[in-house]
Amino acid sequence: MTEPPAESPQGPAAPKAWWKRKAFRTAVTVVVIGAVVALFTVSLVRNWQDVQEQDLTPDWQWAVAIGLFALAVPWTGVLWRSMLLTLQPQVEVSRTEAVSVQCASWLLKYIPGQVGSTVNKVLWAGRKGINRGVVIITVIYENVFLQVASLAPGAAIVAAYLGPELFGDEPYVLLLPLLALVPFAVVLWRPAFHRVVDVVARRVLKRSVPREHFLSTGSTLLLLVGFLGPRLLNAIGFVVLTTSVTDVEPGEWAVLGAAYVLAGAIGILAVLVPSGLGVREAVIVAILVPFVGLPAAIVVSVLARLCSTVGDALVALIYVLTRRTIPKELRP
Repeated sequence: MTEPPAESPQGPAAPKAWWKRKAFRTAVTVVVIGAVVALFTVSLVRNWQDVQEQDLTPDWQWAVAIGLFALAVPWTGVLWRSMLLTLQPQVEVSRTEAVSVQCASWLLKYIPGQVGSTVNKVLWAGRKGINRGVVIITVIYENVFLQVASLAPGAAIVAAYLGPELFGDEPYVLLLPLLALVPFAVVLWRPAFHRVVDVVARRVLKRSVPREHFLSTGSTLLLLVGFLGPRLLNAIGFVVLTTSVTDVEPGEWAVLGAAYVLAGAIGILAVLVPSGLGVREAVIVAILVPFVGLPAAIVVSVLARLCSTVGDALVALIYVLTRRTIPKELRP
């Protein structure tokens, strides 16, 4: 009797390995969120009486903060369009269409690892007839620009305010938060970024990636400055929100705004946690405590999450309004 053929590595073993990876990611996500929620709960219980004393009467400043949080998204979409047209000048993409695609991708951020955001733009590019590889490269650039625009000024400002108090006679320690920017330098320098992508493309796709698919140094610097704008809107929105809850000296506004954008960047780096849920709040509380106290810091962090979520509802509205101006076959 003939022996049955041996199962290939791509057979039943492959789905099993896939489920193991998915189970591991899910477990890590649950553990991280659970730990953050537990820490928040302990802090909230210990300071519940002080938290209750915080004035949470709805304020017009909340609406301003929500609007600023929401407007940062279409601004990012306009910048992303500029980047796309720089790399593919022959492509026709209106600002409205770019804003619509960006808003849709933003609303998919709750899928861990930015997967939903990237897939949305790639599918749109396929319908539009745009080089999907170029779109993937622009997504990488976009995320790096936003991270650098958050980490560099955010870490520097927070270190300037809290560094001497925390590190005393060892000021060189203040540079440690900026070390997170080192890996991003590879993307910002065209020869290095092109080399990395080209090596991967040759091994996986068996073809090279043209150098023209990457930004020049001048374009990189201009776009990097441009991406400071959306982060500035986020920072101003958070300052407006914080001052509606507790008294803050004008001289501390800069560190409050820096705390929010820095916390957002760290939340994004926590790729296994949807939208940095809990991680961002923990960082905000840690930075704000010396300025507003623990009870107010907890309230502000939770309120910021609430307002940013309402801001996402405004982003959804912008998407609905702009989507109707795009032909059905091209809608993201």
